[in-house]
Amino acid sequence: MTEMSDQPSKRKAKKQKKFKPKARTPRGLRDMAGDELHLQNHMLDTISRVYEAYGFEALDTSAFEYADALGKFLPDDDRPNEGVFALEDDDGQWMSLRYDLTAPLARHVAEHFDRLPKPLRRYQFGPVWRNEKPGPGRYRQFMQIDADTVGAGNQAADAEICMMAADCMEALGIERGDYVVRINNRKIMDGLLEAIGLDPQGEEFESRRLTILRAMDKYDRLGLDGVTALLGDGRKDESGDFTKGASLDAGQIDKVAQMVSIGADDRTSALESMAELVKQTESGKQGLDELVEMAALFTKLGYDADRLAIDPSVVRGLGYYTGPVYEIELTFETQDENGELARFGSVGGGGRYDDLVKRFKGIEIPATGISIGVSRLAAALMLLGKGAAAAPAPLVVVAVMDKGTRPDLMALVSELRAAGIRAEMYMGDSAMKAQLRYADARGARLVVIEGEDERAKGEVTLKDLQLGAEKSAEIEDNAEWRASEHAQKQVTRADLVAEIQKIIS
Repeated sequence: MTEMSDQPSKRKAKKQKKFKPKARTPRGLRDMAGDELHLQNHMLDTISRVYEAYGFEALDTSAFEYADALGKFLPDDDRPNEGVFALEDDDGQWMSLRYDLTAPLARHVAEHFDRLPKPLRRYQFGPVWRNEKPGPGRYRQFMQIDADTVGAGNQAADAEICMMAADCMEALGIERGDYVVRINNRKIMDGLLEAIGLDPQGEEFESRRLTILRAMDKYDRLGLDGVTALLGDGRKDESGDFTKGASLDAGQIDKVAQMVSIGADDRTSALESMAELVKQTESGKQGLDELVEMAALFTKLGYDADRLAIDPSVVRGLGYYTGPVYEIELTFETQDENGELARFGSVGGGGRYDDLVKRFKGIEIPATGISIGVSRLAAALMLLGKGAAAAPAPLVVVAVMDKGTRPDLMALVSELRAAGIRAEMYMGDSAMKAQLRYADARGARLVVIEGEDERAKGEVTLKDLQLGAEKSAEIEDNAEWRASEHAQKQVTRADLVAEIQKIIS
């Protein structure tokens, strides 16, 4: 009886479904492959070579930092993941995935200060993570490539970063007229706030300061009317949402409006107009002197205003900038989300941040640098038709008709690779038809086929898939198809390498 009573429970156990996890990408993250990944790698390699030409050395910091190293992004007990992805280590310390590449640099400099060359010139690329709401084209993980000089307080270091940014754009194939590096100085912004009578000790100074700077930063998008509304009572956008303004009076608004509307076509003229508004303030004079020194270097080295422009509407969002700030803007027009033509916009930026390392060392260590957003720049290159430059070399697939010939075919593939040809032998066990489908799916240019009869003659069949696709589009009936050689030819084994090089060149 006992044996019989056990039977239903055994059958029930067999029927229970085995858990299978659902294959899915976490929200706000994505996989990357194929042409997009090739383009990203091409961009990283190109920009890295420009940085290295300027004498910058590569650095790779850890993906995690102790959360207190991230400054304002430090998680607290109530919001341990605010802004960053954080976890508590087994020793009770919070660690966070890096939010950018600048805070890890500051930590690295402070930790190894005594043994590092000073100034330190480093570049780094890698993913950063932000715990923010994802949206169309907005991901929680993205790639940045930075370059920074730490330990140089003079404006030659700032000017060099700006010139290097322009060189990066041109190395990627972005032509003059399609980009500009726009430059301003935070000290001039501070001088403007002083000139309009804002009290730095006032209770609402910081919030009003940020509101004013954000309004100025929207000049390109909203125009002067939009900016003046945000400087006053506020502005209602097309959706009906209302943004509270900075509550400046008419005289204050007029001065800020004069600053933000100064043209950037001529550096000398722009500096003179800015001086009229802030030359009576100490911080304004300091900022102007720094920009004048940078502009002189640009002129001396042949970087005109169409590449490096002095533009008072550049603000930059991060609060740690202390001097010159710069933004790389692509100026060609593209369609926005509403189908209207608009400038492509910013693909990178940076500035001077003399106080960041001070958090660790207690002493001021000057630093300046720039960060380029790789994903956004990749989208721009695709729009400009520059993505093809990143395509890998044409692929040749060697088909396998007889499994016993694999050793000889692998030797053939090695011969092709030694000649600089990108090649692979088909590693599956499928018939020829499936092998051709595989080669097509891989985007191969050529397929090499060696049958028994061909081997006896010392020949191979060379099938050009690209030419075949072009020919098939032209052929109108089966008779014409059968009558054509349809993009394949017999080649002697001795001439194979030379024939492939001729086709793919």
